[in-house]
Amino acid sequence: MKIIFSCFFILFLLPSCTSTPKNTHNICNIFHEKDDWYDEVKASYKKWGLPIHINMAIMHQESRFVADAQPPRPKLLGFIPWFRSSSAYGYAQAQDGTWDDYLESAGDWGADRDDFADATDFIGWYCSISHQRLGISKWDTKNLYLAYHEGHGGYKRKTYLKKRWLINTANKVTKKSQQYNSQLSTCKDELESTSWFFW
Repeated sequence: MKIIFSCFFILFLLPSCTSTPKNTHNICNIFHEKDDWYDEVKASYKKWGLPIHINMAIMHQESRFVADAQPPRPKLLGFIPWFRSSSAYGYAQAQDGTWDDYLESAGDWGADRDDFADATDFIGWYCSISHQRLGISKWDTKNLYLAYHEGHGGYKRKTYLKKRWLINTANKVTKKSQQYNSQLSTCKDELESTSWFFW
């Protein structure tokens, strides 16, 4: 009986913890559905200075807010599952090495890539370094995303110039951040009224 109850309790909790927001194109709907997320991404903003709408737009592009997102596993000979091309994992699609750097310099060693609060803190941390090392404004979504995707070394070498698809993606992330910013202006007062984290 205890085992059955435990399994039921775990199954009951999982959807609320890991389910993807129903409407990922509207930031107000996201924050209303996931009532902890606004405070968690706001905490990242207070710590790193990356605007909420940009943090969320980068996460939307990277994982569509899927907690355990990973690159697709290619098939060898068309049917044998093969190794993934990247160690990227979680909401922020952070790779193993970069995540370890984050944990060592700024993160909690108990942080997880499939935890929203940790992932949004990671994005804020990474973009803050992009600002410090590369001089990219924390409001410049396009170049922040290019540096996020290519790495700081790759951005310095301008590797993105040979990837038209990536520049198009960065422009798409910029448009998403603008959309999120416009939407957020309509519900921010309401979100603030129930927030535990003061500006």
